[in-house]
Amino acid sequence: MKPKTGNNANGLRLLTRGAVYVAMVAVFLVGRAFTQSPTPASDYELKRINLPGATGAVALDYFAHDRATGKLWVPASNTGSVDVIDEKTDAVSQITGFPTGEIERRGKKITVGPTAASIGNGVVYIGNRGNATLCVIDAKTFTRGECVPASPDRDVTPDGVLYVAATHEVWITTRPTLGADPAAAKSLQVFDASDPQRLKWKSKIPLDDLAEGYAVDDDRGLFYTNIEEPGKTVAIDVRSHKIVAEWNPGSSDLQGLALDSARRFLFVACGDHVVSIDAGHGGKVLDSITTGPGLDNIDYSPDRKVLYAAASQAAALTAAKVDDYGKFHLKATVPTAKGARGVVAGKGETAYVIDPAEGRILKLTHK
Repeated sequence: MKPKTGNNANGLRLLTRGAVYVAMVAVFLVGRAFTQSPTPASDYELKRINLPGATGAVALDYFAHDRATGKLWVPASNTGSVDVIDEKTDAVSQITGFPTGEIERRGKKITVGPTAASIGNGVVYIGNRGNATLCVIDAKTFTRGECVPASPDRDVTPDGVLYVAATHEVWITTRPTLGADPAAAKSLQVFDASDPQRLKWKSKIPLDDLAEGYAVDDDRGLFYTNIEEPGKTVAIDVRSHKIVAEWNPGSSDLQGLALDSARRFLFVACGDHVVSIDAGHGGKVLDSITTGPGLDNIDYSPDRKVLYAAASQAAALTAAKVDDYGKFHLKATVPTAKGARGVVAGKGETAYVIDPAEGRILKLTHK
């Protein structure tokens, strides 16, 4: 029997059309997942959590979320305390007794105390700019341990503090103490945290200028920070303490950093926008999203693949989904408060924003 070539050809054409149609539908659905309209701000709830003892402005800066205990650690600076917020009840516990002192900021003297926190191995590390020390607190009992100087010569005070699990170290970005040579702060200070309860100064890593912001890739042993004056982002090997890469994000106003370590996307806050950098392939800028002016510290939820950026002058929090190509897709823009800056991602679709002017934390949750 002769084959029915005509019918087979028609069938093949139908199959081909069907395959093309299925492919087009798949592309449409995938594209729709990333191009759908942003979630309305009304779908988010903004709760104000007042900090104990705050009767006015509080010089809030770096704070941290401990996923293991469900606690948000907020160094409350000029109140001389560290406040701990329970993520379920929003109840606030206070750890008091931290010294305060004067620093100079933009030509003015202000009173500060503890201003930075980082989650370690069963402990929380607190940087106190008021007396230029680095302190240890038990993450469960809230018992305060010993405090050590931020540097052997006591010329610098902690700015950002970050625990580096890959090497069991604590790295700090710094600022000069009042009256000290500003050049002293052009470095990172590194502490041995092999005994989590007892920090020991280990080394100093010289830099071209002041460091701003941080992120760490513990799997690959890389520490990221911005260098202010040259306007560049650098990657430092956490074992050799050598700079292994330098990138230009395209801005002179560099602020916070956040990292998607699985996909190697590094997010850099640049004044009024955030750029996505391909840290695994030469530091190419992949995308940019406008947030409004006044960015500071940003954060990223690896579970939800969502970037959070709070713009203080725009009084808005931007939430953006990040796709597999490092592209941003606006999820929501939520009104906050003038001066509210610095954000930390919590569990699920929860984010926390500092509101220094009112001495409070703004908790954002998806309804």
